[in-house]
Amino acid sequence: MNTSSANVTVVIQYRDSFSKAVAKNLIVVMIGISINYINAGLIHTFCKHQIFYTNPRYILFIHLVVNDMMQMTLSLFMFIISYTFYTINVSICCICILILIITTENTPLNLACMAMECYIAICFPLRHVQICTVKRTLMLIGLFWMTTMLSALPDLFIALATVPLDFFHSRIFCLRKTAFPNPIILEKRDITYILLLVVVWTTVFYTYFRILSTAQTASDDAKKARNTILLHGFQLLLCMLAYVSPQLRDSLLQWFPQNSPDILFAYYIVVQVLPRAISPIIYGIRDKTFRVYLKKQLCWIVSNK
Repeated sequence: MNTSSANVTVVIQYRDSFSKAVAKNLIVVMIGISINYINAGLIHTFCKHQIFYTNPRYILFIHLVVNDMMQMTLSLFMFIISYTFYTINVSICCICILILIITTENTPLNLACMAMECYIAICFPLRHVQICTVKRTLMLIGLFWMTTMLSALPDLFIALATVPLDFFHSRIFCLRKTAFPNPIILEKRDITYILLLVVVWTTVFYTYFRILSTAQTASDDAKKARNTILLHGFQLLLCMLAYVSPQLRDSLLQWFPQNSPDILFAYYIVVQVLPRAISPIIYGIRDKTFRVYLKKQLCWIVSNK
């Protein structure tokens, strides 16, 4: 038995008690609904005011929010399924895993471009309007999706070419390793993540230190942009857990099999939930312009109840 199937056997063997399972699912559902509710408010505020959807900075931000909502909703669905049905059809699992891979890889690319936009706004303010246009921003978002889809879809093609078709009609505990078990896919994943992280971290560090040098003698906007990129860096650090933590998770499942449900629960909260909770803070609360319109929107909702 390989490590992947062994881990799945362990997870199914050591199940939580009914009360513990209900408590965990309630916690996850409440957190997920709260984050999605806040994000829905941000999207509604964005759509209601032209000042936002004509500004590349806020377009990138709202794309990140929508991407996070997709990932949060799907991961929440899969978390609940893992406790109620334990195993699902392989074809459904593959589709869910592919969407999660794409949205997960979209996040660091989006953060890198948001950091670059801050850098251009502070270091090249006179050229910002010409460089950062709405059309270019939308093309950039399209490039995100094209890049991540080209990264994720080969997993499915490799699986179709190397795994018997009967496998896709069977049921499994839904993890990336179980849905796409070919070792070539795992090697491709590691190479992709290394390249992605090198590009993104190089961009974030470069923009931060360039803004840092500008902020020494410049306005408060430069200092605020520096702090924003620091938050992007922290958010990116949390997103990196999705790339490096599967190995740690698998090791913990082997060392502490009796605690496997708790390990997977902690993994879900830290890797999937925490990075999604930071996005509303960076622009929804810290950004002065967005905060003003968000307050107006909330006041209007309260006054009409």
